[in-house]
Amino acid sequence: MKTIYFDCSMGAAGDMLAAALLELLPDPARFIEEFNSIGLPHTLCSAEPSVKCGIRGTHFSVKVHNTEEDEHLHDHSHNHHHGHEHDHHHHHEHSSPAHIEHQLSHLSIPEEVRRDVSAVYALLAEAESHVHGIPVDQIHFHEVGTLDALADITAVCMLIHKLKPDRILASPVHVGSGQVRCAHGILPVPAPATAKLLQGIPIYSGDMKGELCTPTGAALLKHFVQDFLPMPTMTISAIGYGMGKKDFPAANCVRSILGEDCSKTEDIIELSCNLDDMTGEMIGFATELLMEQGALDVFTIPIGMKKNRPGILLCVLCREQLREHMVELLFRHTSTLGIREQSCHRYTLERSLDRIDTNYGALRRKHATGYGVSRCKYEYDDLAQLARENKVSISEILKELP
Repeated sequence: MKTIYFDCSMGAAGDMLAAALLELLPDPARFIEEFNSIGLPHTLCSAEPSVKCGIRGTHFSVKVHNTEEDEHLHDHSHNHHHGHEHDHHHHHEHSSPAHIEHQLSHLSIPEEVRRDVSAVYALLAEAESHVHGIPVDQIHFHEVGTLDALADITAVCMLIHKLKPDRILASPVHVGSGQVRCAHGILPVPAPATAKLLQGIPIYSGDMKGELCTPTGAALLKHFVQDFLPMPTMTISAIGYGMGKKDFPAANCVRSILGEDCSKTEDIIELSCNLDDMTGEMIGFATELLMEQGALDVFTIPIGMKKNRPGILLCVLCREQLREHMVELLFRHTSTLGIREQSCHRYTLERSLDRIDTNYGALRRKHATGYGVSRCKYEYDDLAQLARENKVSISEILKELP
């Protein structure tokens, strides 16, 4: 499975994500040329070599009216991006969601990219609306509304469209610590809009002073990343380093890793209950019913309970969306008065099925691969049926199989 993994151990910003993705392309210069022709007014982008802590990477530079934002040193700088993205000043008008949509409609970009850019801005508008307590249509993007931010967001959306990953993953996000000066005054890190965007995403603070994750970075991660977890087992084909402007004791970059995800992982739920007053037949019926209704697995373990009663521990594995249904079935078809729940992270091999013709008839064969192993097994139900039909033993059929 083609996977992009973002290492956000120094946070994330729009320009850093753009540069990290740009380095994954075989011909970054060609992309920059294409990007500069999509019709962003008064805007010119370039990929500049950048070195942080001895590591070479790329800075995605956006010049509006021939000037990169932080080249202005006005005292009233909003400075919301604390060195990651560009500071924004009054000479750029603030943008409303309608203004952004108008600009988007004039860009020569694929419809899918336009939808992604629009969705990222919708997340930003929703966060700003929540933080300031005003309706979404009255929002004016301060730090993220200007043309350089539109360039960063559009570049990320275009690059992901070009790279076409099956899955996008990221590490938990380092947000930095301390305070940040923005358009409205001095705020804690992460700034309120960023904190709102990062709800539901694993984040941490650490000792690094400053704002490491910007609202733009947070919105892009929230829109594109399917899961935030340690890097899975991957065969790497390309690595990109997207550099921020500011220097920190650690390399100020987002690292992107492109490769094949060799593992198959998912989060599942384990539901369990203790039973001491049900017959074997009743437990068997409940087990079969739970499997028929979508459980991944159901199993029983003999246990000793209070007052030295022998009992049965009934365990059900299921996907999160079936949790309520499984709980309902357990209460209805068992005598339990309480059910325990545990979240599990499950690693599985990639499975596939094919059919082979034998002297005894057609037979399904299951394949499992991943983590450097490869296994093959014949479907038992098919073997049993062929053995009955041909009046032979299962071992006789197996002897003739490849």
